Amino acid sequence: MVRDDHATSTKVAMTSLLEVRNLKTYFYTSQGVVKAVDGVSYDVRAGETMALVGESGCGKTMSALSIMRLVPKPQGSIVSGEIYFQGRDLLKLNEEEMRRIRGQEIAMIFQEPMTSLNPVLTIGRQITETLEAHQPISKEEARERALELLRLVGIPDPEQRLNDYPHQFSGGMRQRVMIAIALSCTPKLILADEPTTALDVTIQAQILELMRELSQKFGVALMIITHNLGVVARYADRVNVMYAGKVIESASAREIYQNPRHPYTLGLLRSVPRLDQPRKAKLDPIQGQPPDLWNLPGGCSFSPRCKFVIEKCTHEVPPLREVGADHRSACWVAESLR
Repeated sequence: MVRDDHATSTKVAMTSLLEVRNLKTYFYTSQGVVKAVDGVSYDVRAGETMALVGESGCGKTMSALSIMRLVPKPQGSIVSGEIYFQGRDLLKLNEEEMRRIRGQEIAMIFQEPMTSLNPVLTIGRQITETLEAHQPISKEEARERALELLRLVGIPDPEQRLNDYPHQFSGGMRQRVMIAIALSCTPKLILADEPTTALDVTIQAQILELMRELSQKFGVALMIITHNLGVVARYADRVNVMYAGKVIESASAREIYQNPRHPYTLGLLRSVPRLDQPRKAKLDPIQGQPPDLWNLPGGCSFSPRCKFVIEKCTHEVPPLREVGADHRSACWVAESLR
């Protein structure tokens, strides 16, 4: 069921904290140019949770890495676009200015914490290192703040665990440590890239609830990158659906679930089990495979897999246009979908 606690949750300001405009991030390979992010635009409002949804390879993670200016080089390059954070275009900042923003104002939680944490440094050192890099703070104060953060994210016996190494923690506990590091400098925005994919289902729920509670407590905006529609339904305020490097639908979470206006979004919703459907109801998976980014089809990239395709879809790229109040879709037949 789509979350309906907006009235009691922290009030979301309508001003945009982050604005991404026509962002293009390409990879230049021996096989050709891969348009990983191809003209993407979206915004994240102060204090809200925005979900970026889509299949693997659709450009979700690369979009977040572009915001942090961590696109792998030399193959990867941000070709064009604008990324405004609190009115500053991040693409125009020098590397030193960008380093001050990473961690302090924008933090990122990566998909697999074991590959993000340094295996030869203690957990305590990895938290205090971030604090010392961005805050005018002594080592003693940094250690006290690290203990406070471990308690905040539910790590038992934090005084002892502060001296432990990443391999001594379970997957769920490592992810809690990543959340503690992300929160250490009280950023205004956290980018969470599939933060629960590597965890057991019960642990996933704990981590997501923890992230929501901390977001509301500190007024931090969250951008959750996921392919899990259950996560979207319970935790997101707004949703941007991506396919083949583009945003193809954008609306509130409730509107996406109740009134999808793109065949791909409709297919995603029909391919997962629902409690409000009969027990014997069959799932309706999306046929075919995601497109080859080296050789995208003409027109709409989803047209080879679409049940609603018309001739126009095969040779004209549909723009992302208004199809309702604060609801946009890149589909020529959006208004007729059922």
